[in-house]
Amino acid sequence: MKNLVIAIAACLVLASCTKNSGFLENKTTALDEAAVFSDSLRTIQFLNGIYAEGTFGNTDFAGIGFSFNKRRWETHGNQEQSVDDGEYSLSSATRPSVMFYQGTFSAANYGSSPPATDIWNTPYKNIRRCNLLLSHLESVPLSAAMKARIKGEVKCLRAWYYLQLLIIYGGVPNVGDNVYGIDDFINLPRQKFADLVSYLSNELDEAAKLLPTPGVPLASGGYDDFDYGRVTKGTAMGLKSRLLLYAASPLFNGGAIPAASAEQIPLVSYSSYDVKHWQDAADAALAVINSGYYSLYVNNSQPGAGFYLGFINRVNPENIFVVTRPNNKDFEGYYLPGTRGGANYTRATQNLVDAFPMKNGKAITDPTSGYNPANPYISRDPRFNYTIIFNGAKYQSNANTQDFVWTFTGTGQTGDAFSSGGNTGYFVRKMCDSTVTNSVGASPARNWPLMRYAEILLNYAEAINEVGQTALAYPKLQELRARAGIDAGSNGLYGMKSNMTQAEMRAFIQNERRIELAYEDQRWNDIRRWKIAMTLYNGGPTGFNQVMHPIRVGSSGSLTTGAGLSFTYQIENTIRQHTFRPEMYLLPIQDAEIRKMPAMLQNPGW
Repeated sequence: MKNLVIAIAACLVLASCTKNSGFLENKTTALDEAAVFSDSLRTIQFLNGIYAEGTFGNTDFAGIGFSFNKRRWETHGNQEQSVDDGEYSLSSATRPSVMFYQGTFSAANYGSSPPATDIWNTPYKNIRRCNLLLSHLESVPLSAAMKARIKGEVKCLRAWYYLQLLIIYGGVPNVGDNVYGIDDFINLPRQKFADLVSYLSNELDEAAKLLPTPGVPLASGGYDDFDYGRVTKGTAMGLKSRLLLYAASPLFNGGAIPAASAEQIPLVSYSSYDVKHWQDAADAALAVINSGYYSLYVNNSQPGAGFYLGFINRVNPENIFVVTRPNNKDFEGYYLPGTRGGANYTRATQNLVDAFPMKNGKAITDPTSGYNPANPYISRDPRFNYTIIFNGAKYQSNANTQDFVWTFTGTGQTGDAFSSGGNTGYFVRKMCDSTVTNSVGASPARNWPLMRYAEILLNYAEAINEVGQTALAYPKLQELRARAGIDAGSNGLYGMKSNMTQAEMRAFIQNERRIELAYEDQRWNDIRRWKIAMTLYNGGPTGFNQVMHPIRVGSSGSLTTGAGLSFTYQIENTIRQHTFRPEMYLLPIQDAEIRKMPAMLQNPGW
């Protein structure tokens, strides 16, 4: 591989490493491996490419944020539109987001224009990048301390990419430290699930020993300010928490898919349930909590302000793993209504709206909560107001004033009124800066949150509850709900029922995770690892994303002032039905990859 072109080397995929792949023919630069890894600056640039590549516009990120990317498929598709939190504004049957919620994808077809092959390809591209850098690291003209740090970064990043594969497929081929070339024929079997989890856990432990502590300055062995966003010891610990939580979950903890054969079971899950996996997950989350590296972003200027402001401040104590971005309007352009210059590709659903409790912390189904279906948006969990734009909500306008957003049929406001199938009556405002629109105002300085400290608190609560120590889950959830702006109540439980059973606490945590982490690339993974998608999506009204249909009562009042307007609200189940089959808990490995590496077994049911 002496003449390997560096720009092409960065795109070499495990599944494409066959003699007739032909991808090395496009030689766009004269830099070969020797030229890159004999130069310290070029080596750092190569490392940077493992984090992120491309732009947010018409070129998707192919780095750590590839799954989170709101414009992942066809510049406007993402798996958040394949779950019950988001309705897609487009409906072509060949779009990957549509195929995932309709259940029409297969091992032969993940969608078109382009197909969603990044699920497999992007992680393996970057795993190879990691291995290539590690293979040259000792000869790079850098200090021993810098080499150690880079080794830690690369091991952590490599584990991240494997984690993306594990939650989708279960056990996958583990290439170790090997760097395969154009003339190599690769035919690797899938690694057993338990072995892959152990491998990644050990890799993250090793990375943590090599990486700087969060917040440590350069002079003390940490990062300089311009390196903010690089993985740290805390990142490796956080990823281990997520890894072990996934592994302990029902899908993988002895929860093999019914169609799994005796040969497939050890590839896709632990062979039998063991509560120890939950304890390991709890311990990993508690290690992050006890480290003191992170805390929730709290701002008491108004209820829930910390939840909101954390997303529009690039540097904050809650960030564990982020995609670093220049000042941007990534979310405003994607989520906001047309009157605010947005494309509203993902629209919030009534299902998600109903998941938010009241400000007193009680579910809207609780008769003592104070919920009023005739005026459904008052006194709700403050996170609701920072996540959803609803009929009559105020939001920054293109006239640079806070003005109403009307979503009822007949408003006459292009981009706001809903009158056809596929619309929900809501827009998303999660992670948006409410002082700007996509057309007016300066771009906020922020990143994409791949992992926040809030997730770690939820990880611990979930795992410790499954261990059987339900009482220990309460303090972490109280901390989270206090930051959310929910009222503490006379018992200080922030609306939580006291002495919940394990089953009650499980349902509570699943709902809390849903609303806290909405639109953060979590729901698709969660409903599969919990094995609840079959219940959510099939049969009766639960199989639909519901619509809150606001109907204006009377004709008095102005749409600009809201004076004299009143509405009735009707729940309708008239839009897209989701379909989910048991084999969909794990995605199929693409047929093309199985043909290239026949030693791989396909996932159950495919």
